[in-house]
Amino acid sequence: MVTKVTDQTMTEYTKSGLTIVDLWAPWCGPCLMMAPVIDELEQEFKADIQFVKLNIDENKETALEYDVMSIPSFLLFKDGKAIEKVVGYHDKSEFSAYLSEKITQNKTV
Repeated sequence: MVTKVTDQTMTEYTKSGLTIVDLWAPWCGPCLMMAPVIDELEQEFKADIQFVKLNIDENKETALEYDVMSIPSFLLFKDGKAIEKVVGYHDKSEFSAYLSEKITQNKTV
């Protein structure tokens, strides 16, 4: 199960390694479609990437800080620093390929 974070706890969860932050809201259809995809990918990639979810309705500071204008949005953090943002719905194979590429890049750096 993907860990839920808040504006106050997000820094703690993103401070080391690779972390994907799923910014979502309960009223967002594409966000709800992505939820099972993210749950499956978390199981597949948990050895290399930490997955967390942030409800932007309850945590507006993070959304403002990272200029989140559309959801779902996914922030990729490396050692506490946001390095990329991915916006919108992506099917499992597409998002899996993206994550695999980021893991490979992280291991070669």
